[in-house]
Amino acid sequence: MTDTTITAPLEALLLMATEPMGAAELAQALDVPTPVVWEALEEMARFYDETGRGFELRQVGEGWRYYTRPEHHEVIAHWVLEGQQSRLSQAALETLAVVAYLQPISRSRVGSIRGVNVDGVMRTLATRGLIEEAGHSEETGAMLWRTSPLFLEKMGYTTLDQLPPIAPHLPEASLLEAELAGLAETPVAGEDGPMSENSEIPTAEQAAEWAEAEASESAQPDDVEMAADEVPDQDELDRLSEPS
Repeated sequence: MTDTTITAPLEALLLMATEPMGAAELAQALDVPTPVVWEALEEMARFYDETGRGFELRQVGEGWRYYTRPEHHEVIAHWVLEGQQSRLSQAALETLAVVAYLQPISRSRVGSIRGVNVDGVMRTLATRGLIEEAGHSEETGAMLWRTSPLFLEKMGYTTLDQLPPIAPHLPEASLLEAELAGLAETPVAGEDGPMSENSEIPTAEQAAEWAEAEASESAQPDDVEMAADEVPDQDELDRLSEPS
């Protein structure tokens, strides 16, 4: 195998890489010529094959990366399915579903949809790399969130269009209409509800109308008396009836 002064740091870099690394990138990191790195990578790949390691160094496109060997697929799949990796809680799964179907979405809106505080759950999803920031809302300035490429990878999708339709999981339209009708029939405070003890207190307009009516009624006897005073007595009538 090639001198470990080259292979050892190459192994360290490739083990830490989250994406395939090109020979030129590796050469720049080690400050050595690219052909030297390329030769070392090929020698390392042959060495892993010959010694029957549980992993292999594979060239993918223009980069190199470690992969587990296909013959160990069943062992790895069993380990994953048995829950050796921590699973998401029900609350986290529900929150992740809201983000997936309504993204980009703010944390406050996710909370209003679920009816609970989701700050901790959102932090967990972000820490695990399943959601990521997607800018800010133009209306409120709140941070928006969306699912990450890792989410698609974990789900086995290539695009969000592959998400299963949510309509079959929603309640029937008739049930929603009945629930909405029930809410509409619920009396709203201040609207067609039962009168309270304080509901008989007149408004300013009513008080003004009542005061005006009372003033009008109290003025009527004076008008009658004035009209009676204006009627002439019998002597006056006789005097007026005499010929001049």
